[in-house]
Amino acid sequence: MREIKAQKKQKSTRNLLLGLAILVFCLYMLAAVVNQQMQIRSQKAKLQSIQSEIQVQEIKNSDIRHELASEGQSSEYIARMARESLNMAKTGERIFICPGGD
Repeated sequence: MREIKAQKKQKSTRNLLLGLAILVFCLYMLAAVVNQQMQIRSQKAKLQSIQSEIQVQEIKNSDIRHELASEGQSSEYIARMARESLNMAKTGERIFICPGGD
């Protein structure tokens, strides 16, 4: 009789431990899913930001292509861009910089 009670008590302890283990596992999985969802939202926000930057850059590229097509690859255009953008000068040419600004 005592053996049967001991076996039942041992089984109920096992069942309790198994139920507790399952509960802990379910809580862990729930926390992992919530964490993953937060990371997905964060990455989606970054993706949208990068996509908008790409769109802006594509517009700039389109403008530059249009400008190149209209100006052509003439040496005058190249010289003007070198002077304005890169502060370059022709051989023997002097550049004067006004310290007062424009």
